Amino acid sequence: MSFLHDYLPSCQARVERVLDRYLPSAQSEPRRLHEAMRYATLSGGKRLRAALVYATGETFGARPEQLDAPAGALELIHAYSLIHDDLPAMDNDDLRRGKPACHREFDEATALLAGDALQTRAFEILANDADPAVSAQQRREMIARLADAAGSLGMAGGQAIDLEAVGRTLNLAELEDMHARKTGGLFRAAVALGALAAPQTPVGALAPLDRYAACVGLAFQITDDILDVEASTATLGKPQGSDQRRKKPTYSAILGLERARALAHAQYQTALASLVGLGDNVQLLIEIAAYIQDRTR
Repeated sequence: MSFLHDYLPSCQARVERVLDRYLPSAQSEPRRLHEAMRYATLSGGKRLRAALVYATGETFGARPEQLDAPAGALELIHAYSLIHDDLPAMDNDDLRRGKPACHREFDEATALLAGDALQTRAFEILANDADPAVSAQQRREMIARLADAAGSLGMAGGQAIDLEAVGRTLNLAELEDMHARKTGGLFRAAVALGALAAPQTPVGALAPLDRYAACVGLAFQITDDILDVEASTATLGKPQGSDQRRKKPTYSAILGLERARALAHAQYQTALASLVGLGDNVQLLIEIAAYIQDRTR
């Protein structure tokens, strides 16, 4: 099975159905808030974080049904973060996934509330999922992992560092720390949630899986920085060159495009090395790492 042509589209379709089921109906009150939540969440996207949940869990024996709740929760946290990132007080972007950003389609206050509601809904889903194959202890660990990834030591903290860094020059270590939190946090959570939901995850596998996820998360961000320079707005689905215009520190700005590509490839190689010893069923995780390094949008 090809990840890009078979597995990723199947994950995208599956998690879209899962999210549609988990989100409140647009006809339920308060309608405008629920419309905004659905608009921001059911608007396409790569669903790569959800694919990592499914691929990791299935690698270690989980059924897709066991992974719907963690995959859906992860995507809701991601959707909330994008809504807030696009706000004028943050990155001030008007376009997301080829459509007006949530605060442009609705208004800033509704966008804020939609992000808040998506975040709490994610944890509600994880807490209340009734799949008997996932124990209460596994569920607690998944909630803790996702909260850590989204909080002040993870994604929110990375965004705070990012805002403080606008117009400043960061060194490579500072840039890696920022993106290990802001971008890498949810990649690490995705792999952890998939592994924690699975019945056959080997003892000691979480540490190498976490190294794998940290590397693919950084490779994703480096490639994002390169695409911000090279790809078009139509391809990206968001304004091309926005990082440069805001004078944000990026890998392409600090290293140049060729050295940035070399660093992304080094992260890819380290990710693959982290999977050695985890059995023969890790091909999907290998293909995801390759896709992240080679993607063009």
